[in-house]
Amino acid sequence: MDTRFDADRELIERVLTDYAQYPYAYGENERQLVFDRQRDHYLLMSVGWDKHRVHGCVIHIDLIDGKFRIQRDGTESGVARDLVEAGVSKDRIVLAFKSEKVRPHTGYAVA
Repeated sequence: MDTRFDADRELIERVLTDYAQYPYAYGENERQLVFDRQRDHYLLMSVGWDKHRVHGCVIHIDLIDGKFRIQRDGTESGVARDLVEAGVSKDRIVLAFKSEKVRPHTGYAVA
């Protein structure tokens, strides 16, 4: 584990923890935070019931080569915006859930 990225890890954990505080409007769902600091994988999961079983990833961010790779963003406002507001430069954020053809047009890092 590279200690120079501890601030990045703490930022991701704080942002995901903030999102986990939002209650669901319906159903019996809970938010589960999954932080793997050794491998730099960070997830916010939704688990529970809403007429049917609910089990899915709301947000997934990986730290790879010093960049925030957003693998999944199920938020309305966009977790990339939260990272930018927290001081992360756009050239360190990759919208990995977008195709490589689209990424150059997003205003964020391509890879």
